[in-house]
Amino acid sequence: MTSLSRRGADQSLRNRARESVKLGVRGLLQKADVEIGRGTFANRLARTCDAFGIDTVLDVGANVGQYATMLRRAGFAGRILSCEPLTGAFGELASRADGDARWQTLHTAVGAEPGTVSIHVSENSFSSSIRDMTDAHLDNAPGSHYIATEEVPVTTVAGLVDTHGVDPARCLLKIDTQGYEGEVLRGAGELVGRVQAIQLEMSFVELYAGQLLYDDLMAAMVAAGYRLHTLDPGFSAADGRLLQVDGLFVRADAGSAPSGA
Repeated sequence: MTSLSRRGADQSLRNRARESVKLGVRGLLQKADVEIGRGTFANRLARTCDAFGIDTVLDVGANVGQYATMLRRAGFAGRILSCEPLTGAFGELASRADGDARWQTLHTAVGAEPGTVSIHVSENSFSSSIRDMTDAHLDNAPGSHYIATEEVPVTTVAGLVDTHGVDPARCLLKIDTQGYEGEVLRGAGELVGRVQAIQLEMSFVELYAGQLLYDDLMAAMVAAGYRLHTLDPGFSAADGRLLQVDGLFVRADAGSAPSGA
């Protein structure tokens, strides 16, 4: 056997060993109903921000800061404005952001117009919503039932952009508001179409009464001049049906980062 072919055989052996290890790890994770892929959604988000010159993230529906934390871990070093209306969750969010000079937390809901609104507080916190929860949600997510209500202030995306000096062309608007996505988009007004990227939580079935569904939101985004950039599977039913995904959209005319990025 020549030296070249020997190196090839050794490399092939290493590749097979690596695949065997990966298969074993995936088997253990599958038993725990956990999935891994070739790249995490957070890393894809960070690469998208880098590719399109995004230096600000409006984190609408921040809960306790899970989204911003994973973005930081993925290498995003830009500005983050996290909005969370619930008092308990906001306390944890503010604590998590403490010490990060480029991560600002705002104790507010975001909707179609400024004011106040009553929000249902769920047992698990992150299923809390201004909308009523449907049986489809309750049947597939034990522990998500409502246990209280809280009166909270409401602002709009347009108000946030104006107050905090956000450049829409360098902004990712993330909306995770448990069925309230349509109202948040209405409150953005003409900024929808100008914001560089928008991430939406989209449901295939009605999990919150009166919410816009996947087809509605997809059509609205295309009509506003966006194209689907990537998807991340989310909530599934007990029978395996996918109920919800996160969709990341970028402006259809955005072929590269804005000038000066």
